[in-house]
Amino acid sequence: MKYIVEFNEGDKVSDVYLCKYKQAAVTRNGKPYENVILQDKTGTVDAKIWEPNSMGIDDFDTLDYIAIVGEVTSFQGAKQVNIKRLRKCKEGEYRQEDYLPVSKKDIGKMYEELKGFIASVKAPYFRTLLEKFFVEDEAFAATFRNTSAAKTVHHGFVGGLLEHTLSVTKLCDYYCKSYPILKRDLLITAAICHDIAKTKELSPFPLNDYTDEGNLLGHIVMGCEMVGEKIREIPDFPQASADELKHCILAHHGELEFGSPKKPALIEAVALNFADNTDAKLETFTELLESTYDTGWLGFNRLLDSNVRATRSE
Repeated sequence: MKYIVEFNEGDKVSDVYLCKYKQAAVTRNGKPYENVILQDKTGTVDAKIWEPNSMGIDDFDTLDYIAIVGEVTSFQGAKQVNIKRLRKCKEGEYRQEDYLPVSKKDIGKMYEELKGFIASVKAPYFRTLLEKFFVEDEAFAATFRNTSAAKTVHHGFVGGLLEHTLSVTKLCDYYCKSYPILKRDLLITAAICHDIAKTKELSPFPLNDYTDEGNLLGHIVMGCEMVGEKIREIPDFPQASADELKHCILAHHGELEFGSPKKPALIEAVALNFADNTDAKLETFTELLESTYDTGWLGFNRLLDSNVRATRSE
């Protein structure tokens, strides 16, 4: 199949894609058309159906797999597909793995590496807590391996939550070696657990959207609740350690305006915030650069809070 990342203006397209989004609209002249977002594992692209009521356009809905015939055009510098014909596909006409964005890294190897960090935690109560989630609870482990870290901002792909969590944990491990004052067991446990509730905040692929619970509570509050529930299952879990771990989770976004119920009050919470922010921003920039061939200014990015461009020097 021709993947979206390979699209160039003027290309003729005749292949199957996932309909990520569909919305009816009307032009200024009152003519109906449909906005569509097509998706495969390499990304998404905007599409338009200018003749939605024509004989060549079958009925379809969001999250359907659709076979399209169209042409790649350009609108305000962005690629767009003009869909001429469309039909809804039947099961067996597509391979789902071709349409879901997936981590470029080996998910199995990343999970084993994460379990290696769990085994390195010396405090038995912290290690037991981590094992209850990531070793003993197979259903949770499977969900964690396949969940994204965000809807769109960074690591928005299958395995994204695992990849982000492992990166944050590695950064925290480095911090512990450079700043021995940090309590390693607390920080590594907090790093592994900081986004644990993304498994509840975001729905499974291909939807990968916020759940009702996610919209109402958010992953920070839900993560604190999940950790608290597991802690209550562990006899003699130190109260001070429980409170400090929960604080790290509650403060990992760093600022109240960024969604943290608390600002960091522990050095480990500061370290976790920096590690989380570093990985999120560098991954956002990486995905932005990999999604464009433009070497000029790429416009304002909300997370980076800046007008950005690629580095030109060697």
